[in-house]
Amino acid sequence: MKTTRLFAISVALFAIQFAATAQTVELFNGKNLDGWKFQLDPKSDARPESVFSVQDGVIAVSGQPFGYMYTDGVYDNYRLHVEWRYLGKGTNSGIFQFVQEAKFWPNSIECQLQSGRAGDFIQMGGAKLEKNPQRENFAMLNASNENSVGEWNNMDIICQDGRITVFVNGTFKNEALTAGKKSGHIALQSEGGPLQFRNVRLTPLK
Repeated sequence: MKTTRLFAISVALFAIQFAATAQTVELFNGKNLDGWKFQLDPKSDARPESVFSVQDGVIAVSGQPFGYMYTDGVYDNYRLHVEWRYLGKGTNSGIFQFVQEAKFWPNSIECQLQSGRAGDFIQMGGAKLEKNPQRENFAMLNASNENSVGEWNNMDIICQDGRITVFVNGTFKNEALTAGKKSGHIALQSEGGPLQFRNVRLTPLK
């Protein structure tokens, strides 16, 4: 566990240092959802614009029906910064890494945003993380440090050669290595109740 934490901290320091010279990309322009595509529950007749919209410069997600919005581009080594908050009550969502295809439950690794569980990993659609004999699952490695409902949180996700390291509000939460794909689309999920996203930024890493 100590080795894992030290590795995660080293990766984070490297990413921060590299970010000082790398070109950060604003995946959300604050005005519209250009550069994003959408996937909704095939059983629903809802239109994407009723689930995902821009309100007062932030991405508003209804939470129903289930689905996600995903980047038009494909990414591999990067540092992703996303800020989110729940409205009314804590509910569920996620940030998907390495989405392979646009289907309802895509092959990807979900960085969990469920209220109280932000930082867990979920292996979706057949995607796999390498097993670690010191860990029985991929739950976050320390207690929740999310802010109160209605307040903004931030998640920083560092993907380097298939290794995913997650920080919530500046605190190390999780780290694992994918057992397969090391690149793909990035997605923001609708899964439960209303929430908002802002400052969705990606810094490429070498």
